[in-house]
This record gives sequence, structure tokens and C-alpha cells, in this order.
Amino acid sequence: MNINEQLVLVTGGARGLGHSIVQAIAREGAHVVINYHKSQEAAAELAQSLGPKALAVKADITDETQVKALFEQAQRHFGRPINSVVNNALADFAFNGDARKKLLDMPWEDLNQQLEGAVKGALNTMREALPAMAEQHFGRIINIGTNLFQNPVVPYHDYTAAKAALLALTRTAAHELGPDGVTVNMISGGLLRTTDASAATPEFVFDLIADQTPLRTVTTPAEFADSVLFFLSPWSRAVTGQNLIVDGGLVKN
Repeated sequence: MNINEQLVLVTGGARGLGHSIVQAIAREGAHVVINYHKSQEAAAELAQSLGPKALAVKADITDETQVKALFEQAQRHFGRPINSVVNNALADFAFNGDARKKLLDMPWEDLNQQLEGAVKGALNTMREALPAMAEQHFGRIINIGTNLFQNPVVPYHDYTAAKAALLALTRTAAHELGPDGVTVNMISGGLLRTTDASAATPEFVFDLIADQTPLRTVTTPAEFADSVLFFLSPWSRAVTGQNLIVDGGLVKN
């Protein structure tokens, strides 16, 4: 199925990387559901700018009931079910190495918050999307990860562990869902220049990372978002269970 034939859900789609992903998908002609939790104004502005092909829907993706309502609202609005999901939503987090909690200071609740946002959130959206995907014998699930579990240069223990767990779920889900025509992949970035989450990062850190990449740049949200299009497109129809790192070549997978 071509991108312009798809109805794509982007969780956490109102701001930061999610905003860029929504724009990239809409640019290719797809209908898109912009999920948000707290960013109502940003989501409404984005949906309005994209016109009738976009719909903003509030839902806490860690709440199964709210996710079900999101899918039902999208189907009523567009007259067809969601058949592609980009799990991008991020539990509240700031990438500031100086302010991060160390192991001795980190309660389980911090790690669990990241697990709930990354793994439980993705599980809820996948479970809700699967019946329609199986019926159509087509589905695309893209989970957003991080290059930190290959290269934990800054030990964000909670965030990194949750994304590593999401990669495991990505691969087991790909194995189970392949016979239904559903592919499940992950795209992992490094520090992006710049999102709300990376705004707290000192400028010298961006420069240091740029100097270590073959491209001598820090990846932008728009550049990362373009890689999502590959996994939505027919060009990736034989690719599943994979983790594509998009960070300018900093980490070799």
C-alpha cells in the first residue's frame, strides 16, 4: 500500500520529532492522526495547517481505554481504520546529562515511568490496531528508539532501558505479526538538533557529537522524519524486526 493510501497514527505528534514526522507523512499524501496528551494548542494548529487529511486526538497512550477511544474516533472521522502506527510519544524527559539521576538516586518509579510511556504505550496502540491490520493483511508499525543502548555515552538509565525493552518488543512482535502482513520496525536516533527534549542540552555537546559523525552534523528532526517514510512505503515491504539507526553515522549497527 502506498503512503498516500494510508491512515497513519503518530503518537506524541504535536511537538518536537513527532511534529516533523506528521509533516513528512502528510507531505506524501497520507491521512494522519495527530495524537497528543497535553499539547492541545500545538496539535490543533498543526492539524489546521494540514487541512482535512489531519485529525488531532487527545489520549494518554498508557491508558488502554483512551487508546481505544482514539482509534474509534479516527475511524468515525475518516471512515476507515488506522493501518499504520508510529509510536513516538515520550514520557516527560529532558536530555541534560548534568541534571540526570544516577543509579544511587534513581527510584524504580522513574524507570517505570519510562517503561510505561515507551513499552506500555506501544503495546496499547499495537493491540488496538492489529484486528484491522490483519483484516486488510497490511500494517506498518514503527517504534522510535535511541542509539544510546548501542552507545550509552550519557547513562540515562531509565530512558535507555525502556527503549531497549521496546526494541525487544519490536522484534518479537515482528515475528508474530508477519503472517498477517504487518511489519514492525524501529528507528533509533541520537541527540536531535533541536527538539523540546534536547533543548536543555548545552551547545558544546551538539558540537562534540557533530565532530564525531562522518557527516559532521547533528541529525535534525526533519532528517530523522524522512526515514519514517521508508518503513511506511512499499520499498520496505520485505523488512521487519529491524532497528535502523539515523544519527549521521555516529553509531554503526
